[in-house]
Amino acid sequence: MCNIFAKNCQDGFDKIPPVWYTFVDKVTGKGNEIMTGRMKFKMVGFCDGGIVSSDAPLMEALSFAGASEYVVFPGFCDVHVHFREPGFSYKETIESGSKASARGGYTAVCTMPNLNPVPDSVAHLGEQLKLIEEQAVIHVYPYGAITVGEKGEELADLEGMAPGCIAFSDDGRGVQSDDMMRQAMLRAKALGKMIVAHCERNDLLNGGYIHDGQYAAEHGHKGICSASEYAQIARDLRLVEEIGCAYHVCHISTKESVKLIRMAKAKGLNVTCETGPHYLTMDDSFLQEDGRFKMNPPLRDKTDREALVAGVVDGTIDMIATDHAPHSAEEKSKGLAGSAFGVVGIETAFPVMYTHLVETGIITLEKLIDLLSNNPRKRFGIPTNGDYTVWDLTKEFTVDPAEFISKGKATPFAGWKLKGECLLTVCDGKAVYKKN
Repeated sequence: MCNIFAKNCQDGFDKIPPVWYTFVDKVTGKGNEIMTGRMKFKMVGFCDGGIVSSDAPLMEALSFAGASEYVVFPGFCDVHVHFREPGFSYKETIESGSKASARGGYTAVCTMPNLNPVPDSVAHLGEQLKLIEEQAVIHVYPYGAITVGEKGEELADLEGMAPGCIAFSDDGRGVQSDDMMRQAMLRAKALGKMIVAHCERNDLLNGGYIHDGQYAAEHGHKGICSASEYAQIARDLRLVEEIGCAYHVCHISTKESVKLIRMAKAKGLNVTCETGPHYLTMDDSFLQEDGRFKMNPPLRDKTDREALVAGVVDGTIDMIATDHAPHSAEEKSKGLAGSAFGVVGIETAFPVMYTHLVETGIITLEKLIDLLSNNPRKRFGIPTNGDYTVWDLTKEFTVDPAEFISKGKATPFAGWKLKGECLLTVCDGKAVYKKN
């Protein structure tokens, strides 16, 4: 482990004798002691048993990069990814998804259960766990489904799966029945597990596939109203208040969702939430007639994007998750109406957020690492294990999907000019990604 980390990193990082450097806060203009600032190669050290010394292997591993300055962060943690196995390996595999994650600086991810078979029983979850053991280069924590087949009709074997899954989710679908969600929350609370909810009311979708806003109206597309998301969040929050279970909301996209969660937190409810890089940097004015702009929930209005950014700043939104959702080129080639929902994002998340939130002075670098690593790990109980990732924050590049390790290439960020390049990612003491 390198000896240069944020003060509030967990699992031993805060116990490592630190070398502090001043980083100028772009919001206040003042110099603060945070993270690494910018380090010369020769100033990176290694901590072994509390002894700080030169780390020759790390130095050698980084010698190819040619950068004069870089920073070291705790490995990032994404609680919302789709690695598509078992069942859909033509879209992504545990191997390709975990290697793509490592290129993005991630050393831990949580995989969603919309698979074939759906992990709704010990046997079905076991199929995924076997693939993870065989293929994953980073820590991969699977979700168990809330209902059998994610159909919302019968509770899955929550008791049986609890020891092998990170939490319970029917991601990709909302649980439509109030009584079914109540039963799930009661069972999850008894098991000490969290409900992680994709909130979407089917009766409000009306065949929509992009936001029900100006772009949809002007281009003749069917829209998805914001209420389809926030109405179910409101339902779930009432149940959380009644039952007292731990609850996390996936990929929020509307200003009403932000307001509801802010109010729930003010009441002291055990609630957290996430949003994605695309929702913080884009709205429906960015849309093009291309499947790489189609995801669920969709890109919303400018006012929604602004509310999401405000929610990140004030702490209403706890973490940033990519909802990395790869599909084949054919599935994403049918425009907004015909393409599958979902975009990739795990290889671009940090550069997008660093360029558009930190470099612009909206949040500090330390805050970004909380959103990408510390907060999700704390909420989901995922240890850091001494994992870290090394970045050159001065490197500028243009996003080229052809360079992705992920099988999925559909990203709304194609062609964007960003700052920040991952040089090295280390998981369990092994270099799982090295530039080139």
